[in-house]
Amino acid sequence: MTGEIRTEIASFHAGARNTRKRRASTAAVCAGLFLLGMDLTVLNVAIPDLQTALASSAGQTQWIVDAYALVLGGLVLTAGGVTDRIGRRRAFLAGLALCALASLAGATAAVPWQLIAARGAMGAGASLIMPATLSLLTGMFPEPERRRRAISLWAAVGGVGGALGPVIGGWLVSHHSWRAVFWLNVPFAAAVIVLTLLVVPAPPPARTEPVDLPGTVLSATGLLALVWAVIEGPGRGWTSTPVLTASAVGAGLLTAFGVWLRRAPAAMLPPHVRRREVTVPAAALAMMAFGMFGALFVLSLYLQGVLGCTPWQAGVRTLPLPAALVAGAALAAVLTARLTHRSVLVTGLAVVAGSFVLLAGTTPESGYPHLALVQVVAGVGAGLTAAAGTAAVMESVGEAYAGVGSAVNDATRQVGATLGVAVQGSVLATVYRDRISEASASAGPGGWPSAARESVVAAALAGRHAAPAVRSHLLTAATDAFVAGLARSAWVAALVAVTGAVAAWRGMPRLAAAPSSHRREPRREPRREPRRELRRERRTAQNSGTSP
Repeated sequence: MTGEIRTEIASFHAGARNTRKRRASTAAVCAGLFLLGMDLTVLNVAIPDLQTALASSAGQTQWIVDAYALVLGGLVLTAGGVTDRIGRRRAFLAGLALCALASLAGATAAVPWQLIAARGAMGAGASLIMPATLSLLTGMFPEPERRRRAISLWAAVGGVGGALGPVIGGWLVSHHSWRAVFWLNVPFAAAVIVLTLLVVPAPPPARTEPVDLPGTVLSATGLLALVWAVIEGPGRGWTSTPVLTASAVGAGLLTAFGVWLRRAPAAMLPPHVRRREVTVPAAALAMMAFGMFGALFVLSLYLQGVLGCTPWQAGVRTLPLPAALVAGAALAAVLTARLTHRSVLVTGLAVVAGSFVLLAGTTPESGYPHLALVQVVAGVGAGLTAAAGTAAVMESVGEAYAGVGSAVNDATRQVGATLGVAVQGSVLATVYRDRISEASASAGPGGWPSAARESVVAAALAGRHAAPAVRSHLLTAATDAFVAGLARSAWVAALVAVTGAVAAWRGMPRLAAAPSSHRREPRREPRREPRRELRRERRTAQNSGTSP
């Protein structure tokens, strides 16, 4: 009896140690993901300080911000295949090290091109980190219920990192300088590397076949060209020759990539990764990212240009969004134990669409409480969508292709986020310029300063130096024009979210998300056996010359 008790106690302590180690491993992986999400948005509020310090042009400043997203979006699909072949922990560590070194280069940059190169290198490191995080988590939690919770946590942490980026960046710029944004990454990444080496398991490579070099080149160059066109579209014009050329090149390369996938013997994306069980939820996640990242961009402009917040104040006032996103992801972990991934995903997209309808009803007098409500509704919907969609993708690809599955999930969301900022920003800018130009023409000879026609923030700055009568008229017209553009961009985002919900409802299979113990037994087909018996009797009767 004593031996059995000792065995049970030893087993209990071993299980407790294993649980603690998995929690520590999850913390390390999620810390790397948080760093990645934060770096996507942390630099946005540092632009004025950075532009003044480096004397960078408007085009150089845009590339300082966008180089990270460009390289991440272009390389993440390739990095997913590499992750499965070199080992997921090794890819995670390599990505962290590259991000730390690139951040060090960015913190000491003296001219704009050095900072652009550093941001691009950070994006390359992030392209290794992103698929490695999700594939590591799915490997550490083979139990269906724990895996769902881990994926929900992954979705929440990624969203929180991106949403807290402006808050962290605003505080660092206000108390130090724009260089602190880069210095922060160095000790953070170093600490995550040490923790990873201590607690994160190192599973062997999941795939041993050679890297698909033609597919790697086609996918990477095609995505890079497409993301470049999306980033440059608003500034150069969607019908400009460079943007149209890059779009055509990107579309052609990605089409060639699709042809290669069907013919290559060992393609980067095997047939089962290209099924609708993977592609439909991945596309739905891209549509969610389109709306959410575009809305976050528009909201930050509203907070600073209409409500008069500083960058730090604007960042703090976006906190309801990540808080609600965490709640939505936690709710998704509960719902997917009882419902299908499809039901939870469609519900989340419907809630996201509803938040954009609320946003479209914003007026100059709405104030911050209205925006807080919009953020709460949008965050809950995004949490539901991200957790359910990611779980659907990862359960469909299988353990051996977890890196590629994560990369597909990440690449589509990155392209969707980039499109969301570009398209919604373009719609907002177009409506604003049209409305403010009409108001300026009616203001009398000379109109208003040309800077006021660029954005509502520039109009607010121009109004400080204008006469009191002109200032009041200018700010009123600029606010009205901005709110009209905000409503138009919100309706675009709502339409995209509804389209994603319909596509998910029609395209995703009706498979239960719960483990087998929670699933209903499939219906039996009672008629098949009697039909077989009837056909057998008829054949017997025909052979014997009698009627059945």
